[in-house]
Amino acid sequence: MIDQSNQALAVITKRHPDFRPKVAVVLGSGLGGLAAHLDAAPPIPYDALPGFPKPGVSGHQGQLILASAGDTPVALLEGRAHLYEDGRADAMAVAVRTMAGLGCEALVLTNAAGGLDPDMEPGSVMLLTDHLNFTGQSPLFGLPGDDRFVDMTQAYDLGLRHRLLAVAAEMDLPLHQGVYAWFAGPQFETVAEVRAAGILGANAVGMSTVPEVILARHAGMRVAGLSIITNKAAGMSDFTLSHEQTKRNAALATDQVQELLATFLKGYGG
Repeated sequence: MIDQSNQALAVITKRHPDFRPKVAVVLGSGLGGLAAHLDAAPPIPYDALPGFPKPGVSGHQGQLILASAGDTPVALLEGRAHLYEDGRADAMAVAVRTMAGLGCEALVLTNAAGGLDPDMEPGSVMLLTDHLNFTGQSPLFGLPGDDRFVDMTQAYDLGLRHRLLAVAAEMDLPLHQGVYAWFAGPQFETVAEVRAAGILGANAVGMSTVPEVILARHAGMRVAGLSIITNKAAGMSDFTLSHEQTKRNAALATDQVQELLATFLKGYGG
């Protein structure tokens, strides 16, 4: 994986030799339009970057875009791989390590999630404060050395969270805060699983994000995370859950989240 990361770095730096992003953003379902809010270079398809995933889920483009948000150089990862696609928790390892190698000191992650809190209707946005890993998987399985024992006490950086909350307040955007629970998928959670997650402190459930958080912390990057609540979790509404519903309801908050991220990135000072 180190070799693939170095090869991907070589491809990127050959195309953009003087560009050194400070922040990387993983864009979940429906958020690929963020690049339109920024001064963006032509995308680099994941296929051109050794070790980058080939997203197999609709709504994930699979391309890297280098852009400027005001004075802040950023890297946008449009699309991710999920554990349920091929059973690999480390599917995003090369991509995250490449972002760290480019110079990114922070990683902002976005996702679509099911909400457990009664006041989080579809279209709400939640700032992640912590997570629960219900998969039993880690992207660090098999790595040698003692640095694999990563301290996850402050997995979601308090300073980045404060900045996002401040930007949301300026926008008059209600920004919920809570704990995200990672399930393997691809099936949606059962009613009993949702009930158990809620008892253990979860406010939202989803099928992504946590592996990238672990990888970023292993690489020494600061992390922030945002969930677009696309549905009530299983057993909390009368609707049948589906990926089409996820994509449709993600659009309810897309414009607001893109504005939130664009403003946050433009004001990022490190």
